[in-house]
Amino acid sequence: MENIEEPLRITPTVRALSSALRGNRENVHDSSRTNDDRVLSEPEKLWFKESSAKNLRNRDFLSPTTMLHTLYADGQVPPAVMSRVLSLRGRGVLPVAGGEVMDEGLRVRVDRTAAFRAVLAGEAAEYLKPSSQRHGTVVLNCPALHPKPNMLTPDTMSLGQLRTVLLADHMGALLRRQGFTVFYCPALPEDSDVITFLKALGIDWPTAPANWTNEGREEKIQELLENSLYRERETERGRRTSGGGEGGGRKVEEGENEGVLRVNLKRVFQEEGLQGYDPSLGTCTVQRHCVSHLAQLDLSTSNCTPATVTMIHVTSYQDEFRQQQIAMLWRASGATHKQRHLVCGPVKTPGSHLTAAQYLQMRRTQVKEASEMKYGDQVEGQTWDDIIKVMTSATVRFELLSTVHTSPVTLDVQREGGVSTKGPKGGVFVMYNCARLHTLFDSYERGVERGLYPKIPEATQLDFSALKEEGEWLLLFNYLIPFSELLNQSGQALDCEGGGARVNIKTEQSCKFLVSLSKDFSSYYNRVHVLGEPLPHLFNQMFCRLYLLRALRELFHSALDSLNLPPIQQL
Repeated sequence: MENIEEPLRITPTVRALSSALRGNRENVHDSSRTNDDRVLSEPEKLWFKESSAKNLRNRDFLSPTTMLHTLYADGQVPPAVMSRVLSLRGRGVLPVAGGEVMDEGLRVRVDRTAAFRAVLAGEAAEYLKPSSQRHGTVVLNCPALHPKPNMLTPDTMSLGQLRTVLLADHMGALLRRQGFTVFYCPALPEDSDVITFLKALGIDWPTAPANWTNEGREEKIQELLENSLYRERETERGRRTSGGGEGGGRKVEEGENEGVLRVNLKRVFQEEGLQGYDPSLGTCTVQRHCVSHLAQLDLSTSNCTPATVTMIHVTSYQDEFRQQQIAMLWRASGATHKQRHLVCGPVKTPGSHLTAAQYLQMRRTQVKEASEMKYGDQVEGQTWDDIIKVMTSATVRFELLSTVHTSPVTLDVQREGGVSTKGPKGGVFVMYNCARLHTLFDSYERGVERGLYPKIPEATQLDFSALKEEGEWLLLFNYLIPFSELLNQSGQALDCEGGGARVNIKTEQSCKFLVSLSKDFSSYYNRVHVLGEPLPHLFNQMFCRLYLLRALRELFHSALDSLNLPPIQQL
């Protein structure tokens, strides 16, 4: 077997292809020289990774004709350059089997047998974790859970607020996978209804004893703000105030609210050079619940050094202005931690108004009814209660997290039969296909026990050229190989500077990845009989497929773990 030093990756392959295609400088067409620096700095523009089943029949990577004309006169690739592309080698680079220039451009085919062998017979676990690790601390602050001034309950929580909590929970799972230390804010009373509600969704939020107080930190924050450089003294009148975290503002008259603490937030972000904050932030009247919020932020970062921690406020559009006020108040109190805002669009339910508690109960009922319709009287007991709990959580998470976080989510909550295992219905469909893989291997193990099949041999004894089905390469090339790079995206987004107060992270990618994977796996599984006749000449192909599907099962589990969803074994 080949000694694979590093897992195969898409990005290193595209970079290597780009470097090979540029060729020697004297071969570059004169008309492209003015754009050459731009082309060289954007290697991802030179090649496209194919993903559709149709295109994967004859190519895996394509450099379009337009790009070839940019690089070379008449789009003719010099023989030396072509030779370099076809003999591509490198760390993490997919092995090339062949390629040619066609009407659509230069297309390249991967040596699929070698790729199957490298992934399935190598360290498959390397494809299930981020390809790079990061360091640092992230605190995910969920403003919806702070008292304002009263504590949120499941019956007062809106679907938009629920979306922010689920997003924070998902972000925490992703960032921990990348090596970050993650904390959540605020801590909630351990016996509160909202903690019970979050546990029903599989969210493990930090708690504090019911009689715990943070009064000492609140007093410290109050004192820091009173002595802040940005505090407005009582002699400053007639200024516009921004309402103490309530959004909006009005003019303060002479003598009104004597002794009230006010902080000029606009001066904070202007004098400290902070970008992306609302220019209408003015003078903020500091209210008690603001101080409580700031004390929780201070507590959550008490053991962190400012240089290594990033505070991410996961908030809704409606609360963004208020949270910017909180962020600037914290800055005015002397906090120097980096702060970013992850802003969520609203959740709409046309024709009805549901609280988070009503929505969860409705989905739970629908999941149970769908299960009873399919399995009848089997749906009872603790095992099924646990399954229904996970399936309900999956349904809710996929509905609220599958959309780009800045965009609105529209839920059809009036249509009958809103949950089904049939068709690509999000969370239930994903969990169903994950369970099918467990059932497959359970069936294989029973076949081994009965003597129908031998045990799976070592991968070195298999001929992976038996994996010829279109769907097999699609599952490896579109899902197993790219997954580790998908996991990198959250950390990469945090590294980006200059984007202002907001941070935009592709939080919808995990859900979309799992739904797409489930569709392609379901199509393959419905078409191919994996556990074939127990005939020796068919065993090699069966074992190769079992290696592929075993890696796929672990991929499902790993991707679900990024959503804090455990796999289920039956559905």
